[in-house]
Amino acid sequence: MRRTLLILLGCAVLGAALGWVLTRPDPLEPNYAQGLTPDPQAGALIFAAGGCVSCHAVPKSEDEAQLVLAGGLAFPSKFGTFYAPNISPDPEQGIGTWTLPQFARAVTRGVSPEGQHYYPAFPYTAYGHLAPQDVANLFAYMQSLPASDTPSQAHEVGFPFNIRRSLGMWKLLFADDDYVLSGDHDAEVLRGRYLAEGLAHCGECHTPRNALGALDRSAWLTGAPNPSGKGKIPGITPAQLEWSKVDLVEYFTSGFTPEYDSAGGEMAEVVRNLSQLPESDRAAIAAYLKALPGD
Repeated sequence: MRRTLLILLGCAVLGAALGWVLTRPDPLEPNYAQGLTPDPQAGALIFAAGGCVSCHAVPKSEDEAQLVLAGGLAFPSKFGTFYAPNISPDPEQGIGTWTLPQFARAVTRGVSPEGQHYYPAFPYTAYGHLAPQDVANLFAYMQSLPASDTPSQAHEVGFPFNIRRSLGMWKLLFADDDYVLSGDHDAEVLRGRYLAEGLAHCGECHTPRNALGALDRSAWLTGAPNPSGKGKIPGITPAQLEWSKVDLVEYFTSGFTPEYDSAGGEMAEVVRNLSQLPESDRAAIAAYLKALPGD
């Protein structure tokens, strides 16, 4: 009996050690920021494409006030309610003391400067596709925005989802670095893929999720339940959206559909973001959507 207990104890210790190793936060490449020259002006376009204002501006703020990224927007889910944090350059309540590598690790790996996993309500699984230069440009632009000393609101997440270390296993299972659209494509489609699957993180809303909240990549952009519980977010694959490329570009520019309807709700925010990009980028996203499998 004693021998059996010792074996079980040894297995438990070994399992705990293995779990600790598997769930550790991913490091950033040591030379990540080497040779980068941040460009705040270019970062403004990254900021728009990433929809940073849509999540991190103070709720109901307008115009220039939206550039004060004090956070506070609530994201209800079956796992609890998450709140967008303060990511203004305030040194106490925001990210004013962060370094570029710390910012890059947060954005592309979902790891805080203190070494804790972030919840995937923050779409770092999409931002993991971002090129280091774009991350550097984004960071430089965000450091130029107004600071706010508003404290971030704590997430309302109960057991067992409040165990941050467990998110390391979630990442191990679901944080896929590969693009969904694979194969050979022209430069325009590849640019659209970078924007749609990465910066603009279209899949976060338009793709259904599994029981653990991960995107179902086998049903990419085929539509999903609205997190608010009201209605469904539509699918935007060629099989579900028969708009032409010209129609898509117009929608991303003005918000008007071919039926003369207009974008509303969160999609209106997306259109405001995309309309700030060069037309070539909107055309690239349209080309990407048209290149998705049709069934």
